[in-house]
Amino acid sequence: MAISDRGTTQPVTQSPTRSRAGRDLGAAIAVGVVLAAVVLATLALYRPGFVIVVGVAVLISLWELVRALESRDVRPPTVPLLVGAISMLALTYLRGSEGLVVAFILTVLACIVWRLGDGARNYLRDVSTTVFVVMYVPLLAGFAVLLVIPQDGAARVIAFITTVVCSDVGGYAAGVFLGRHPMAASVSPKKTWEGFAGSAVLSALAGALFLTLALGGVWWQGVLYGLAIAAAATLGDLGESMIKRDLGLKDMGSLLPGHGGLMDRMDSLLPTAAVAWLLLSVFVPPA
Repeated sequence: MAISDRGTTQPVTQSPTRSRAGRDLGAAIAVGVVLAAVVLATLALYRPGFVIVVGVAVLISLWELVRALESRDVRPPTVPLLVGAISMLALTYLRGSEGLVVAFILTVLACIVWRLGDGARNYLRDVSTTVFVVMYVPLLAGFAVLLVIPQDGAARVIAFITTVVCSDVGGYAAGVFLGRHPMAASVSPKKTWEGFAGSAVLSALAGALFLTLALGGVWWQGVLYGLAIAAAATLGDLGESMIKRDLGLKDMGSLLPGHGGLMDRMDSLLPTAAVAWLLLSVFVPPA
């Protein structure tokens, strides 16, 4: 209870503890721990289960993104988009990178043909947006599936996800306590160069440890890998922020307390999956 200036007592409403970055930090950490536990469990017990987890994440993210686009009267064809996304991930696991490319092309063609049924109005806008969505979510997610295929795939996926998490944590900590100079104030006002430096340092350290201890690489490869992950994660975050600004949204959804929508967590993971697969394939080729 609190005493007002009129001498009466009034209840005090308790709000969730929020970080200086404007999020419910406790909820965000709890959600992150649960998601990490799910991923680790699938990798340890049944690796195809990781593909299922990726598939569920992709479907939810696509649903959030399509709904956000529909709020601005952009209408990607939902059915072939969702079916094609699952087909892309399944064929990637079964046929590797060739399966991903073939499924991507077929998904785009299916969406183009399906959209013909809604007439010519805004056809070019809807189709071009659909191609972007297919590239942005299921195509990039397919690289996470490619990471898990080799015999040491579990270690590769853990190295990928953990380094991205280190990038986020390093950027958050450095940005909150040291951030002074915005990277792109018009897109993401709270993202600073100091935060990016924190991302780069922690990611480079994580990369060096994982490549030397878990994947048989050398330390300098791990440093380059970590720096590339930090750059890709930051660009992914800024890219999704640009999309949300364009659509007039703060978050893509509200599924994850402290985070927003699932798409708001996928923003840094999607582009870094491709970077991680490419660099790990070069630095520590699968046996």
